[in-house]
Amino acid sequence: MLAKKIAPSIPFYYGWVVLLSVGTSAIVRNAAASLMIGVFIASMNTELGWSRTLIAGAASVGGLAASIASVPAGWIVDKYKTQIVLSISVLLLGIATISLSWVTTPLAFYIAYGLGRVLFNSTFQIGSSVCISRWFVKYRGRATGLLFSFHSIGMLAFPLLAWTIIQWYDWRSAWLVIGILVLTLSLPFTLLFVEHRPEDLGLLPDGDSSDTHNNDPEESFVEEVSWTLGQAAKTKVLWILAASGGILFLLQSGMNVHQAALITDKGLAPWVAIMGVSCNAIFTGIGSIIWGRILEFMPAKYAYSLDAITLGLVLGLFTLIQGPISVFVLSSLFGFAIAGILCIPPVTYANYFGRNNLGKIRGVTEPFISLGQAIGALTSGIIFDVYHSYDVALLSYCVLGLIAGVSFLVIKKPAYQP
Repeated sequence: MLAKKIAPSIPFYYGWVVLLSVGTSAIVRNAAASLMIGVFIASMNTELGWSRTLIAGAASVGGLAASIASVPAGWIVDKYKTQIVLSISVLLLGIATISLSWVTTPLAFYIAYGLGRVLFNSTFQIGSSVCISRWFVKYRGRATGLLFSFHSIGMLAFPLLAWTIIQWYDWRSAWLVIGILVLTLSLPFTLLFVEHRPEDLGLLPDGDSSDTHNNDPEESFVEEVSWTLGQAAKTKVLWILAASGGILFLLQSGMNVHQAALITDKGLAPWVAIMGVSCNAIFTGIGSIIWGRILEFMPAKYAYSLDAITLGLVLGLFTLIQGPISVFVLSSLFGFAIAGILCIPPVTYANYFGRNNLGKIRGVTEPFISLGQAIGALTSGIIFDVYHSYDVALLSYCVLGLIAGVSFLVIKKPAYQP
């Protein structure tokens, strides 16, 4: 493989090349992000006559399917090379996104977009973060933060590009262009430069030498922890993290899918809505880097609790938006909070349970995330159709965020018994 030829010749740790290459998959996975469907929902509603609940329901169906697919996906990520898993995922996502430009029936739309959501929530989510957790231990926080800053690039660029194409052409052209970009921006990198783990290239995590690991037990302590899935499943910590994380992604999806529509429903111009979505994406990127560094000195449970409470309060405040400034401020805070729920879980699972079986462990926890996203997207749509307003949903999400924030305070790092 090309990685084996490049790694010895470059003057820096090859893990950073892996991070960049995996980062391209984090960018393009946004073709199936819940934020994307929010950009298309009004245009598809107008042309096809489909209700918002029906359109948002595709995200929910995909999330439900992903909750089933996540368990085998975690096993696949541990068993097979990461570059194979991510490359196949990019290829399938590109084909599914392109096919969305041809849909004329709800069934076809659900199949194509649902496949994208399955990939988004299973192989992309687990494969990319587990790969980075294998390549970095001491610098896991900042590396994970950088990974999800790549994700935020896609969050910003793809919805903005789609919105622009919709304004000048139509929503079908937008899906076609996004699908082509998925294939061209990521597939060459995942095929050529991603490697499963540093040991496959004769390296150690973080670029350390063997002498460093032998002489400094403190630096390699996390590396020595290696929980099996069976051991991890017997701890309460795993299931509290999984369930509370699922609640937070319910909040994320419930807002993301409907954010653009929510803003325009408040009587604000479409450009305010797209700028709000853009602020969300920009501060997800900024927040990813900040949260990544925070995790290197703050215990994960406190960071998680702070983030959950912030997310809940921000969603509650969205009921009060009145003008562009309030939209931009709250969207930025929302993006910062979303960065936390993206960055904190991968680092926490890896630090608590080790690298060796991380794919399998993440595989049994990701269904909570997928279910949360499925429930959130559908719930917001149903509440809007009943009340003709998102305020009831937002206030409910505020309460759920506060509950999740408190739940993280009761956990503690599990004691490993070899």
